[in-house]
Amino acid sequence: MTRQQHATGQPAQLKQQLQDSSIVVAPGVFDALGASLAEQAGFDTVYLSGASLAYTQLGRPDIGLLSITEICTAMSHIRERTNLSVVVDCDTGFGNAMNVMRSVRLLERAGANAIQLEDQTYPKRCGHLRGKTLVSKSEMVGKLHAALDARENDSTLIIGRTDALGVEGTDSAIERAQAYYEAGVDMLFIEGIRSDEDIRKIMTQFKGKVPIMANMVEGGDTPLQNAQALEELGFSLVIFPGALVRAITHMASRFFATLKRDGTTDAFRDQMLDFKQLNDYLGTQAMLELGEQYDNR
Repeated sequence: MTRQQHATGQPAQLKQQLQDSSIVVAPGVFDALGASLAEQAGFDTVYLSGASLAYTQLGRPDIGLLSITEICTAMSHIRERTNLSVVVDCDTGFGNAMNVMRSVRLLERAGANAIQLEDQTYPKRCGHLRGKTLVSKSEMVGKLHAALDARENDSTLIIGRTDALGVEGTDSAIERAQAYYEAGVDMLFIEGIRSDEDIRKIMTQFKGKVPIMANMVEGGDTPLQNAQALEELGFSLVIFPGALVRAITHMASRFFATLKRDGTTDAFRDQMLDFKQLNDYLGTQAMLELGEQYDNR
């Protein structure tokens, strides 16, 4: 069964969860509002997606345009708003091993529970785009060792991602993942899985040794499967990194078309929260009352 929000409302112990047989489902988010909506829906883990940040903050594709500053800012806002476990997409770590160490320290202090690093060259591109290039296996192993050394708490997970499957083939991806596992990463992410045979080979090598992460991208290289099916295959975590952006973009396009056509939002009202409903969700009145407690003291 997939996991739901802990009744205590305390931060989820992601490291412990990943040792269980139940898969962890992490929707992709890019800001505190999305994270709070995911929390309200019952999720205890979210994925701070670099692609979604590029799409929403820059209005640009996922081709290495983000900086560590933008990711840290988003992470700190999410942590202020929610108690969720947050898996953070840190791209390549933004440089060499020294840059990786700085990135890990910044994200951990901002509240990240898990930090994902990939073996693409910098600037990177989305794992489901063509034309990716990779750093050497030895360079990536060094960067992962740097990440592991930089973290202040061993409950902060380091995820080793390889994009080799789409560049060099499945066997090369497994060889790289084995090196990252031996380096001591807490989870492996083999991006761009294309077939049941890929999954069979990956699970034969790693199942029971280290948690394996799955990535579901609508229209991407990996066929979409639900969480229950992925759990049965042996995956410990599944992310849906860009789904929220795709849903919002679809909705927003229809919203703007309606406003342009009608000169009013009236025809879209049944698909919106009104002013009061949104403020009720945000807890506006409670926050105003809290502030009033400090007036004229």
